[in-house]
Amino acid sequence: MGQSKSKLSPSDLHDLVSCTEFTESEIEAWYKSFMRDCPSGTLTLEEFTGLHYELFPNVQPSAYAKRVFKTFDTNQNGMIDFREFMCALSVTSRGSFNEKLRWTFNMYDTDNDGSVCLNEMEDMIKAIYKLLGDDVVSMVLTDGLTPVQRARLMFARMDKDNDAQVNFNEFFTAAIEDPKLVMLLQPGKNKPQKDEQDKE
Repeated sequence: MGQSKSKLSPSDLHDLVSCTEFTESEIEAWYKSFMRDCPSGTLTLEEFTGLHYELFPNVQPSAYAKRVFKTFDTNQNGMIDFREFMCALSVTSRGSFNEKLRWTFNMYDTDNDGSVCLNEMEDMIKAIYKLLGDDVVSMVLTDGLTPVQRARLMFARMDKDNDAQVNFNEFFTAAIEDPKLVMLLQPGKNKPQKDEQDKE
């Protein structure tokens, strides 16, 4: 599905309907748009970052865009094809709270080892602050904490067993227990359900 085609094949279309929350007509519309912007059929990090600059012209989205790109690029080949794009878009726009939180956790877990260390969290919070910009940060987060201070506070709340690593269950539990934390981890209107927590 990474090669340039004017139209999705029936099998590709069926595959995307089965693995996303989009309808056939929505997928076809997204495909036309994707191929218009990415005639090669894939999206590079540079192109992806450029799109973020168009969305956030007055801030610094590059660090955040790099994290998001890594999470979209599920096969880690340095490019996002249409299938990867649609699967990620489905989770981020229409997934359940728990699916979105899993996706967010993967964005924090930059080395893909199944846990988040303090450095990873600090880097991610710094990227979020740059993305939002000082004005928005000061409106949403009124306590005046720096990115590093906030990351350390969040990490301490999550790392229940004090092993200097936050696994997904700890990440999930913290999101349930602290609604304000959820605002920074995953903006969304869905509420977490404890019975849907991943068991790992």
